[in-house]
Amino acid sequence: MSYGDPNNPYGAPQQPSGNPYGQPQQPAGGPYGQPQQPQPGYGYPQQGQPGIPPQSGYGYPAGGQGGYAQGPQPASMGMRFLARLIDGVIIGVIYGILMGVGVLGASDSISECESLIGTPSYQSCIDDAAGSLAGTFFAIAGFFMVFTLLYEWLMVGLVGATVGKLALGLRVVKIDTGQKPGLGASFIRWIIPTVGAFLCYIGAVLVYLSPFWDNSGRQRGWHDKAASTMVLGKN
Repeated sequence: MSYGDPNNPYGAPQQPSGNPYGQPQQPAGGPYGQPQQPQPGYGYPQQGQPGIPPQSGYGYPAGGQGGYAQGPQPASMGMRFLARLIDGVIIGVIYGILMGVGVLGASDSISECESLIGTPSYQSCIDDAAGSLAGTFFAIAGFFMVFTLLYEWLMVGLVGATVGKLALGLRVVKIDTGQKPGLGASFIRWIIPTVGAFLCYIGAVLVYLSPFWDNSGRQRGWHDKAASTMVLGKN
């Protein structure tokens, strides 16, 4: 009794090699016989294809409203408040040190006048000490204003963030390019709340709260809109 090919122990006829089911092989291409399309790098659709909106510098669909399609998100008001609180502590410490130095200097001047008590020179010594103290306070106040200007203006313009924002991973960018604001936009962003601060600081508070009233979903305050900027959080 013959079982066929001795190399086939089950006696079943062998299929031609390369296709175990005897079906004709598909030509190279897609799974349904369609020619394969070239794919862009990393498997993501390239911008400019139908149905793919163009992206701005920080991942926001150009001209769109609402949330981001991908990439960085607008910084929350809570994170922005914490960043400003950190900046306030830094500026406050520096201001406190300067005021302490001024008070110590005035105290030394007044102490020197104590030795003149009962003499005609005592009153003039006290007047000189008071004038020196007032001049010191005005000088410190002027330095404080210049320091806050340079701190906010230069850091946001050149770095894109203050120390507080850097600590929390926030950054200020131009709305149209996603790049650092630059000195011009940064100055506009600084001067608006500063002018508002002269109105018993109520104007500055309103400026800093204005992102709550931005219905575009980008959390942009009045100073951001005037400077064409926005604040981004972490990815």
